[in-house]
Amino acid sequence: MLNNIRAFAQQKSRTHALRLVLAFFLGASTALSFAPYSIWIIYPIAMALALWQSQPLSTKANFYYWLSFGFGCFAVGISWVHVSMDTFGGLPLPASIGLMALLALYLALYPALTGLALAWLTNARSRAGEAKFSLWRNLALFPALWTLTEWARGWVMTGFPWLWAGYSQTQGPLKPLASIIGALGLSFVLAMLAGALALCLTKRYKSLLILLPLTVLSAWVVPKFSDIHPTGESVKVALVQGNIPQSMKWEPEALWPTLLKYMDLSREHLDADIIIWPEAAVPAPESMVQEFLDNANKVANLNHTSIITGIISHQDNQFYNSLIVLGNHNQKQQAGPDYEADGSNQFKKHHLLPIGEFVPFEALLRPIAPFFNLPMSSFARGEYRQPNLSALGHKIAPAICYEIAFPEQLRDSVDLDTDILLTVSNDAWFGTSNGPLQHMEMAQMRSIELGRPLVRATNNGVTAVVDEKGNITASLPQFETGVLSATIPLVTGQTWFAKIGQTPLLLLCGALLLVGFIRRKKQQQS
Repeated sequence: MLNNIRAFAQQKSRTHALRLVLAFFLGASTALSFAPYSIWIIYPIAMALALWQSQPLSTKANFYYWLSFGFGCFAVGISWVHVSMDTFGGLPLPASIGLMALLALYLALYPALTGLALAWLTNARSRAGEAKFSLWRNLALFPALWTLTEWARGWVMTGFPWLWAGYSQTQGPLKPLASIIGALGLSFVLAMLAGALALCLTKRYKSLLILLPLTVLSAWVVPKFSDIHPTGESVKVALVQGNIPQSMKWEPEALWPTLLKYMDLSREHLDADIIIWPEAAVPAPESMVQEFLDNANKVANLNHTSIITGIISHQDNQFYNSLIVLGNHNQKQQAGPDYEADGSNQFKKHHLLPIGEFVPFEALLRPIAPFFNLPMSSFARGEYRQPNLSALGHKIAPAICYEIAFPEQLRDSVDLDTDILLTVSNDAWFGTSNGPLQHMEMAQMRSIELGRPLVRATNNGVTAVVDEKGNITASLPQFETGVLSATIPLVTGQTWFAKIGQTPLLLLCGALLLVGFIRRKKQQQS
């Protein structure tokens, strides 16, 4: 008898372990839905299989199942974070892998909370009305929980909204829907389709046969009624990719060679309306390079152009990761004002990157390792809302590096007068990994959501131009020095997402969650 009990326990333990391994690999497979692979169909299939496998599990088992799924998602999907810690952060390999695993485990808590809440809210069901219950669980409650936990991941502890499920549709057929519901809304739709697919695994096909055609039809119809239309005007831009090695970028002896390189690369493109240099292209405070900035300002004025560059600004004893405009601020025929480091026509980064631009608990962490003392990791935070930059009379809504991952922040900077979205970055921290390509993918999604063309200037790629539908129309190869010259047709109008943002979606998800609580209470009382 005792032997039989032990054998049963061992068998149960092996089954549980195998289930967690399968969950990990399902989660890991979702990395193929994002750049550079963009096999968008994998995400809803992996999610559907996970939802189907986890349905009979207990509340506790659901938590661990979805924790393993989430760990697979992030351990593989953002493995590129390890490059910055190992190559540039000075951490030993075991330490960088350990920190990477902790980050992935933390992010996995959000899918785990979805599984936990889904099981807890549905474990009081009766067998009567099982069909109706499964529809509620898969097509309403699960999408709502998944969306709410993704949203929470985007703001808790400053937020990390990387690899939202909706970003898998940047190259997928459902991307036009983002102009109404945003990337987070696409996550809701994918979770709902995954729920319908999971029902198909129990030979219940009706929901998918209804949902799939409706979703595809919606994605086809939405562009037909778009308010976005051409103005007939265009702007010529030149995006400069300096390809400065990360190991040299902050070395004092590399400062003037870097400045001269950007100026020399720009010289042949002074016929452009706007020349854009990447994040911290000028790797020094304004006061240290005032003479260079004054000369660049004069060159831009004489050629009736504007130069927008990343720089370190210094005001009120605080350092900021900033963008400034040199040369013409107004119309092409008018000479711009002399450049002054007074904060006017300037953008200061608001959403700072933890560790890279500020160090939480710095008194504790900075002494531990060089990784917590990266160059320029003590920035102050700019205002949440700042005026658009003005360059040659064009209004430009900027986002510096990490900020492009936060849709509501950029949405709050865009109005009817905004001509172009601009993001600058320095992704050299992540080498040849997938990180910069995923970063580009999120920038494309902002164009779809807000209905404006976007330009992205980076140190070593991806430097690109994106149209208002999220399509890359021109780009430079990564890891090469070059200048991307392009003429961008301008548009006007507003998308529904630009008008309403994420609030209606979050209210819907909150209402569905509330209904879930009410249903559970009634089922417990019956």
